[in-house]
Amino acid sequence: MKRLIIWFLILASISFRANAQVFESTSEAFTRCYSYEKEGKYDEAAVELKKVYDEHSYEINLRLGWLYYKTGSYIESMDHYKKAIILKPYAAEPRFGYIYPASEAGNWSQVEEQYRQILAVDPMNTVANYWLGMIFYNREEFETALKYFEKVVNLYPFDYDSTIMFAWTNFKMGNLREAKLLFQQALLISPGDESATEGLALIQ
Repeated sequence: MKRLIIWFLILASISFRANAQVFESTSEAFTRCYSYEKEGKYDEAAVELKKVYDEHSYEINLRLGWLYYKTGSYIESMDHYKKAIILKPYAAEPRFGYIYPASEAGNWSQVEEQYRQILAVDPMNTVANYWLGMIFYNREEFETALKYFEKVVNLYPFDYDSTIMFAWTNFKMGNLREAKLLFQQALLISPGDESATEGLALIQ
């Protein structure tokens, strides 16, 4: 029994030292990675993380997703963001990250899906609501866009971007009274605003 305890303690000690060494090498790689990134050397920054790559590391996959996006390697970027999403399925962070390369690659269905997944966990997320509103507005699906913009405006009534889009969406739907009030609100937020002034001129 004593021998088993001794062996257990020895193995635990070895495991602890190994984990400490892994953390130290990973920490040093992250430090070098940030230094290269500050210099705009994204390829070199990615190489440093690849030296200590662990497919089960959320942090490494998240960082590689960002670095490959900055180098224009959108497929590699999305691949690493997907791995981060699998590792942390309830996190909004990797999903927002994934949207960057997906947008650049023109994968709008995937962009929409990520926003929807974010809202499934956090229904009142203002960024996801706003940009889904923009997607549907550009598709001229104004009734759907209206619901997303309305959520943001209800949370942040004095936010310019959501207010002006809520105004234009109402205008496109023929809700002129609501649109006028919202254009006027936009002018209070941003006096002399060109878009709000244009909208009011079309109504009056």
